[in-house]
Amino acid sequence: MSTTSDLVTLELPFKAPFDWPRILRFFSGRATPGVEAVEEGAYRRAIDWDGDSGTLTVRPHARKRCIVATIDGAANRHADALAAPIARMFDLHADPKAIAAHFAADPWLAPLIEAAPGLRVPGAWSGFELVVRAIVGQQVSVKAATTIIGRLVQRAGQRIEDYPHERTAWRFPTPAALATADLAQIGMPGKRVAALQGFAHAVASGAVPLDSNVADATALRAALLALPGIGPWTVEYVAMRAWRDADAWPAWDLVLMQSIAARDPTLTRPTQQRARTEAWRPWRAYAAMHLWNEVADRAGAARGG
Repeated sequence: MSTTSDLVTLELPFKAPFDWPRILRFFSGRATPGVEAVEEGAYRRAIDWDGDSGTLTVRPHARKRCIVATIDGAANRHADALAAPIARMFDLHADPKAIAAHFAADPWLAPLIEAAPGLRVPGAWSGFELVVRAIVGQQVSVKAATTIIGRLVQRAGQRIEDYPHERTAWRFPTPAALATADLAQIGMPGKRVAALQGFAHAVASGAVPLDSNVADATALRAALLALPGIGPWTVEYVAMRAWRDADAWPAWDLVLMQSIAARDPTLTRPTQQRARTEAWRPWRAYAAMHLWNEVADRAGAARGG
């Protein structure tokens, strides 16, 4: 760790290979307008930690096997505590060689891993933000979801005064703010707005302690599933990205179902696909990422997930 006035720099190591371009592509396609930005080969967002604000910028080191996380502003006083969530967000603890070895004999996945050997499961800065994104993204494209998320930030978020980076000058809405915001004409069906605000209220009230460090993942899964408008896909997607469950599997994801059916036309439904996907344990989240990535590579865009 190095410190210069209001700037603290962390070098956080990873096990090679690490596919920085693809993780950055994933974040770029889903960046919340006003809150997150991918620019000049780096990820950036405003952060708040234990009452202090700042800017987080993450980019790969030019020579070492590590990412460089720069924290600008008062939040840099918490650099030691911030190292863990940054590492989770960029999946630095993954062992790509172990994952590749597990799939080496699989005729579907081995070629995908050979094509993208350092692919990571992108995490999330906030589980709350990720669930909001997942609810908004139900049955719409990634691009459409991003547009609606931007409107949510404008309606219920908070602009940071005198902030130096215009593209990341907003705080994502708090659960309490989102629960009570006027979301009329936001671009979502009324039932989905109700689900979104019901979820936000559950988090604000403490009924669903989503970003708690002590909450049990099994209990959180059950609590989320009990909420109207949140199904297994959302829960597994959050488990993959926010809870770092390497074996999470969003079985009802349309792209995943189509990818499997394209390889074996007799397997069209998750119930039919289960025996095949069980073979990918305990790394099913990485299988999902490789299948999504294959589609994104072909499309030259951020499809999948």
